[in-house]
Amino acid sequence: MIKTGDKLVCTSGNAFYAEGHVYTVGDFINDKFFELPTGCIDEYWYAKRDSSGISIHFDTMTTKVRDAHFDKLNNQIYA
Repeated sequence: MIKTGDKLVCTSGNAFYAEGHVYTVGDFINDKFFELPTGCIDEYWYAKRDSSGISIHFDTMTTKVRDAHFDKLNNQIYA
């Protein structure tokens, strides 16, 4: 289970999320999507956790940005 404040490490990044960087889970939008800040002021994308893991899908027609993937970290170690 993921909750607000959990730490996620990027395992496959892109122009918005750097591989190896740790991000903090923001507010939940609904039972499926939650905010994941990019590290820039007030900028975030909607992430989701499903059977394939934690990811943000960048489905755009004008640019080719690959999806970002994340793993949950143990908050006691990385708090």
